[in-house]
Amino acid sequence: MKMENLKDLYVDQLRDLYSAENQILKVLPMMADKATHPELKTAFTEHEMQTREHVRRLEQVFEELGEKTSGHHCKGMEGLLKEGDELMKMKVEADVLDAGLITSAQRVEHYEMAGYGTVRTFARQLGLDGQADILQRTLDEEGTTDHRLSALAERVVNPDAMR
Repeated sequence: MKMENLKDLYVDQLRDLYSAENQILKVLPMMADKATHPELKTAFTEHEMQTREHVRRLEQVFEELGEKTSGHHCKGMEGLLKEGDELMKMKVEADVLDAGLITSAQRVEHYEMAGYGTVRTFARQLGLDGQADILQRTLDEEGTTDHRLSALAERVVNPDAMR
């Protein structure tokens, strides 16, 4: 794809996020399965449902733009998820694995927040305020998930992993 202006970059970055979200959808069920703490399992399961909504919102944005979702593979997310996968394959005590899963999930959330913040700003600058609002909603949800994981780690998972 040739990038000549901000709109081209916007579409490229939306495709990056679309690829990232779809990669995450493949991994979240595995993370929920590996997690041992019930609240963590629930958090991963609920985030999978939320991620499906994020994908749907991106598809709505692409439809409004008259653009296709395909054409990009997010290598950054691929790398983050590969690191998490390596952790899940290691022999790790259950509580320590839960702490590691939160670490991996939060890296993913921060990557997504950076991406959504960027495309939201691009949308506003391009006068696409409706799309900016859609992207802001997803950005807010990613932030809420990050805070939820932090609270769970600090309250239960990390203290259990210290024992």
